[in-house]
Amino acid sequence: MSHQLINHSPDLKKLRDEGYEVQIKSGHLLISGIPYINADRVIKYGTVVSTLHLAGNITTKPDTHVGMFKGDYPCHKNGSPIEGFRHTSNTQILAEGVEVNHSFSSKPRDGLGYPDYYEKMKRYIEIISAPTGLSAQTFKVIESEDPESVFHYLDSWSSRAGISTINDKFKSKKIAIIGLGGTGSYVLDLVAKTPVAEIHLFDGDRFLQHNAFRAPGAISLEELNEKNYKVDYFNNVYSKMHKNIVAHSEYLNDQNINDLPHFDFVFICIDKGEVKKLLIAKLENEGTSFIDVGIGVQAVKNALIATLRVTTSTEAKRDHFIKKVSLVDRDDDEYAQNIQIADLNSLNASLAVIKWKKLSGFYHDHESEHHSTYTVDTNLYLSECINED
Repeated sequence: MSHQLINHSPDLKKLRDEGYEVQIKSGHLLISGIPYINADRVIKYGTVVSTLHLAGNITTKPDTHVGMFKGDYPCHKNGSPIEGFRHTSNTQILAEGVEVNHSFSSKPRDGLGYPDYYEKMKRYIEIISAPTGLSAQTFKVIESEDPESVFHYLDSWSSRAGISTINDKFKSKKIAIIGLGGTGSYVLDLVAKTPVAEIHLFDGDRFLQHNAFRAPGAISLEELNEKNYKVDYFNNVYSKMHKNIVAHSEYLNDQNINDLPHFDFVFICIDKGEVKKLLIAKLENEGTSFIDVGIGVQAVKNALIATLRVTTSTEAKRDHFIKKVSLVDRDDDEYAQNIQIADLNSLNASLAVIKWKKLSGFYHDHESEHHSTYTVDTNLYLSECINED
């Protein structure tokens, strides 16, 4: 309820987005981490408190200009009390978990009362903290109070950007990433920052030294020596943020391909042609949309040329797929020798995830392209629309 009330109330949301430690407890608004000077001229931190006046789950105009404070009485730099707004001083327990020591009275200049809680709380925070020269905008990490949230802490980015409703389009989706090599690991990095319900990781390889140079983040030498499966390593990393990441430390083959559960969307980030054939047949038979990514790299005149590919298959268009995606293993491609090019991997993953977000309705998709390539040396990006052969 606390986060919902904040998200639905522009004044509370503005306070939180500006980095204040906003809490709702028992019908009261609390902002903690307010720096102040006490009578001993010591900098301490207190909490500004206000009653909340609500209309359903949205704040209305504050019903009183009086503000309250938990802490010692705030003073000027010389230790003398700030008297201009003194009201009463006595410890009160207003509700469970809400205790105050002082109340203050500072009316707006127009005498009409504060228009919202942003203006009211900011006014008291400024008066109390001004002598310290410090800011109450701590940007403290906010843990998620929603038991149904897939994140361990609040997605304040979506809230600050004003796109929470658009971001909700990913909810309830089950996503699979087949292959956690360079590109697949970057796909995970991006997908893990969306509120999808589940992320399943499939890869039978272990995380070795050469993998570290084309994967997001930085792995320690000690972790490398553990030789964990890729899926287990990345599961450990991204489960710190996103719940419901499931690791499958196995290679897909004709023995287990039919055991795959149904997914809402699949990213194929492997280069084994025979496995792709099995996977594509299963996904198309189930009506599942998917994206296959690919990178071609070759050395020419002591430099590299590269092409990135993103090929999409949906129920709206599948006939192009086998024309655009090689299902034959290649040994002459420099990339197949594990050239460590993180920038190409991350860009390939970004293009794939952007396309997935278009299909999900997060981004507008005017062209409905189902195949696109980016060539590095000519800086050329080409896409083929849904109606093209």
